[in-house]
Formats: sequence, structure tokens, C-alpha cells
Amino acid sequence: MAGKSHHVVPNPDGGWDVKKDGAERASGHFDRKSDAVDSGRQISKNQGTEFYIHGKDGKIKRSTGGAGPRTKGTGARRSPTKGTGPRA
Repeated sequence: MAGKSHHVVPNPDGGWDVKKDGAERASGHFDRKSDAVDSGRQISKNQGTEFYIHGKDGKIKRSTGGAGPRTKGTGARRSPTKGTGPRA
């Protein structure tokens, strides 16, 4: 399914690129990964595509789709619901 997703990927010359599936050229190049993620997320939202964030090793670390954000190995923690003591 070429063209149905956008990816934040490391650029071999440094920095991070936002690329659409099947595209040779990047939609954008950024020095900071966080800037690439922000831009890529907005592009993906505008075009209604899946959005994937890759790590420095090139492997997909996180993805978002139509059902909302999905994360892999981000270390996100849920708020404690038990054992927090009395509530006011």
C-alpha cells in the first residue's frame, strides 16, 4: 500500500526526515526528532494516513492510526489506582 503512511526516519547524513511511503524525497528534514515528529504527525493527520516513528536503528518504535495513538516500548506508565492512600 504505497502512499498510505508517513514515517519519521533517521537521515544517513544526520537529522530526521518525514517521508511518505514510496516517495524518494522527504516531505521535510529536521535537526531534532521531536520537530520531525510534530511535522509528520500534522502531515499524516491532514492526509489521513498512518504515522510511524522509527528509532535511530531504523526500526519502528511507535505508530498511530485512525484509532488513536499506539505505542511500543515507550515506557509510558499508567496512573496508580490502588495503594495511593486516602483520597480527599
